[in-house]
Amino acid sequence: MCNHRHPLGGRNFESFSEDPLLTGKLAAQYVIGLQEKGVAGTCKHFAANEQETDRLTVNEVISERALREIYLKPFEIAVKEANPWAFMTSYNQVNGTHADASKFLLEKVLRGEWGWKGLVMSDWGGTNSTADSLNAGLDLEMPGPTRHRTYKGVKDAIKDGEVTEETINDRVRNVLDLIWKIGAFKDPKIPPERSEDRPEHRKLIRNVGGQGLVLLRNENGVLPLKKDQVKGKKIAMLGLAKEALIHGGGSASLHSHYRISPWEGMHNTYGDDVEFKFAQGAHTYRLLPPLAAGCTDSEGRPGWTLEAFEAGKGGRPTLTLHGHKEAAFTGLFNDDVKWKDLVLTTTFVPKQTGEHYIAGSGIGPSRVKINNKMVFEQKQSTNDSMGFLFGGNPETEFTYSFTAGQPYNIRIESEAPGKEGSDFGGILAGMPGFRMGFMYATEHDKDLISQAVDVAKECDYAIVFTGHTPVWETEGQDQASFHLPNKDRSQDKLVEAVAAANAKTIVVNSTGVVVDMPWLSKVSAVVQAWFPGQEAGNAIADVLSGAINPSGRLPVSWPKRIEDSPAYGNFPGEKKDGQLTVKYEEGVFVGYRHYDRISQDKVLFPFGFGLSYTTFSLKDARVSQASNGTFTAEVVVFNTGKQAGATVAQLYVGRSKKSSEHPLKTLVAFRKVFLEAGREEQVTLTIELKDFAYFDQTSYKWKVDNGRYDFSFGQSTQHIDIVVNVDIEGASRDLKL
Repeated sequence: MCNHRHPLGGRNFESFSEDPLLTGKLAAQYVIGLQEKGVAGTCKHFAANEQETDRLTVNEVISERALREIYLKPFEIAVKEANPWAFMTSYNQVNGTHADASKFLLEKVLRGEWGWKGLVMSDWGGTNSTADSLNAGLDLEMPGPTRHRTYKGVKDAIKDGEVTEETINDRVRNVLDLIWKIGAFKDPKIPPERSEDRPEHRKLIRNVGGQGLVLLRNENGVLPLKKDQVKGKKIAMLGLAKEALIHGGGSASLHSHYRISPWEGMHNTYGDDVEFKFAQGAHTYRLLPPLAAGCTDSEGRPGWTLEAFEAGKGGRPTLTLHGHKEAAFTGLFNDDVKWKDLVLTTTFVPKQTGEHYIAGSGIGPSRVKINNKMVFEQKQSTNDSMGFLFGGNPETEFTYSFTAGQPYNIRIESEAPGKEGSDFGGILAGMPGFRMGFMYATEHDKDLISQAVDVAKECDYAIVFTGHTPVWETEGQDQASFHLPNKDRSQDKLVEAVAAANAKTIVVNSTGVVVDMPWLSKVSAVVQAWFPGQEAGNAIADVLSGAINPSGRLPVSWPKRIEDSPAYGNFPGEKKDGQLTVKYEEGVFVGYRHYDRISQDKVLFPFGFGLSYTTFSLKDARVSQASNGTFTAEVVVFNTGKQAGATVAQLYVGRSKKSSEHPLKTLVAFRKVFLEAGREEQVTLTIELKDFAYFDQTSYKWKVDNGRYDFSFGQSTQHIDIVVNVDIEGASRDLKL
């Protein structure tokens, strides 16, 4: 539920929007749906988890106004509209205090001002104290076994007067209350996990996925590619066409029932009426794949021999495993290897002669030896073991000369990480790990772009599928770049080369974040596909073919340059004496609130933007105000095009007399409307003063100042159809929200 503060935020793909109202409304509906089924909705991460860099320790300095208007607002909406049964605290510090021990967040705001009653748990490994977190209101330390809430630790805290028995009773009561809410007192058995793959689920996922895609560009109506239009044609499917990009990396990863790639989806839609041709076009790997093929362990089995030793002691191995499949290992949740030195050995017989590519890395100091000669050494523990775990620690590639058919003894040694910086805190403490990547030169140096260009030239249409695989967009680290990967911007080069070869080039981009599009003006169409779930390929094909008229709208602003983003220069912060601090100096001017104040040519696509295969207009708007401060806004939505479709009517409110202290406009309501061609519908939106109030840090109150306000009805922040002026009379109003 945390907002998109910066385009490089590592977990943006898991979050809803840059706008607190949109985030809060979506989260509230999510919680309602869960809890109707007896499943507790857990709102996370409370609060201000907008970056992954040093996420366990980073101190975020945020004004109270920005905190309340931007970063706490989504949680407040969810509490008041859905009453979630649980909250999860964030890892980071907010204004010098870890969130799990913040009396301001948990006691004053959440349980005090908002009146919320429920269970507060920590993020995994995100409890940083015993007494402080208990007193602040953290009910549950996750996961088990506990580190700070051992029986002895809590008992001593009570004995020393740091915690009262009443506080313990409060914490326990909230745990018991959650158990009661989910019905576990009636039936304490934990039901077995099961996999339900139903036809109605597939249909729903496909339909919703298609509706969520955003059409960003469609020059000369190149889309949709209707079946009768492309029958007998050739379509090039390039780039990540055979990859089903359905989620990012980290704890958001999952084993789905199945996953439909665009290649499969397009074949499902067009059958044999279209000839599809594929070319990879660009390398998109982040790290060389771990060496596996051609390896034999010490017992003659395919694979590697893994040995674990007492850290720093050598001697005989305490654990030996044969047949380990590849040159990669992590000891997460494996107590047999925690705080151990590890050795991985194999006999490798290459298939090709040449200077082939190798790369390596480890959580602790690591070495790679080939035929007893050191070819790689990492002398220090990594400072980002979470990055290592999720497959994204940078590695330097080098070459080694191999002769085909000759055996090579390879030995990888990796020491247990130290208890200092390499720990990265929390649940990764003591986890060893290493990897050695390998790629034959013929594959590494292959001219993939030329192959793709040749395919594009012989086809009537060229569709380039770009995006982020889970190792590029993942929990545990922020984005490596604003540009599409791999190294040397290979996907950008692919798009530009294909567009030069085929005038009807379409780009389908699958990322959970905004990315640079330097080739935008050179292509005919762009579809932002996000990560649409296991029916991804079918959903994409539905939009490309016109079976679904795209109706998705951007929940984020899309800048042309990373330098124009509101938090640029204040992300991910500055480190002094080992402590990373990030100052939220942009205040409340996040996302479109920032871009509204600067030149509009800084924005590639504005918040709320999205094209359709039809067109819409808004007309006949009016606003009435009740004595209690409630506003009723009405507007007519008209489908001015030639086919059925949907748009999102958006209402923004801002002061008619501009002020440098306040946003020009703020989203206060929205409604999605489906209309047949030539039809119109009146939409009614109800808003309250609190929806555009600001937090006055001087009086410590929410306020709406008297004066004239613009009620702007539009289809994005830059596409405003009608503005209605409303005078709010009287003295400034203090609001109790």
